[in-house]
Amino acid sequence: MERLTEAQRELYEWLGEYIRVHQHSPSIRQMMQAMNLKSPAPIQSRLEHLRTKGYIEWNEGKARTIRVLQAIKQGVPVLGTIAAGGLIEPFTEAVENVDLTSLSLPPQTYALRVAGDSMIEDSIVDGDLVFLRPVPEPDQVRNGTIVAARVDGHGTTLKRFYRLGDRITLKPANPKYNPIEVNAIQVQVQGSLVAIWRNYN
Repeated sequence: MERLTEAQRELYEWLGEYIRVHQHSPSIRQMMQAMNLKSPAPIQSRLEHLRTKGYIEWNEGKARTIRVLQAIKQGVPVLGTIAAGGLIEPFTEAVENVDLTSLSLPPQTYALRVAGDSMIEDSIVDGDLVFLRPVPEPDQVRNGTIVAARVDGHGTTLKRFYRLGDRITLKPANPKYNPIEVNAIQVQVQGSLVAIWRNYN
């Protein structure tokens, strides 16, 4: 199916939840309020795109007849692979979704699949899923925190984070690998570790 824009997905997911709870579709005014919009035009445009893309349908000329056609994917988006070894380029779009509705995870949590063995002494092994939350204030990251960090010109890696002055050390948990030591301006902390998931099947 055709991808949704962020605005379309926001409305689509809200619609699905509203219909699930209330057993009928909302009014245009309710949708405007939920999306913080003052005009019905953007709502009508998003609804038309959702219908064109096959996500919803409704009966022409009848109010509150919107039906969600596609099940909303629940769970945590897996945004690709994180290197536990060298450095690799990250992904920004979800490549799969993992349903972990029984777990309590912070808002905006996302997952990356581990590739490599540089964090094995922290019990993070090749093939694991690591769950991370965005870091709104990278300057507040505590030393020793396991992070996903992007190093300018190289890629993204999973390591323990240490700052000393204007230098950052990204330290592996495997003596086979050397720490990455760079200037702070070269490092963008993209997320801090929340949980690890491993499938033994």
